[in-house]
Amino acid sequence: MKKIEAIIRPSKLKDVQKGLKEAGIPCITVAPVKGTGLQKTYSEHYRGTEQSMILQSRVLIMCVVSDNNMEKCIDVILDNASDGETGDGKIFIYDVAEAIRIRTKTRGKEAIL
Repeated sequence: MKKIEAIIRPSKLKDVQKGLKEAGIPCITVAPVKGTGLQKTYSEHYRGTEQSMILQSRVLIMCVVSDNNMEKCIDVILDNASDGETGDGKIFIYDVAEAIRIRTKTRGKEAIL
């Protein structure tokens, strides 16, 4: 099993979620995050003063998938999250040792299906 974390633009969340659902990967966890990468800082006006903003607002999507669905999940995120510009985001992939569904106590690959 693999855990896939993708940091994407908030405007791309609905497209990615729809693509994952259509690909048979409907289970995701989403969290708002802020961070900085290769994008330059930008300025915003707040209460009449200009402020330099370093941290960009992004969305963190987390999916735990079987090894068979890993490439499909990555492809969906790549196809739906990109504008082709700096700041599109990143994808990280981790090994998952075990998964357990609390309600039924099901373990392993069956717990994430």
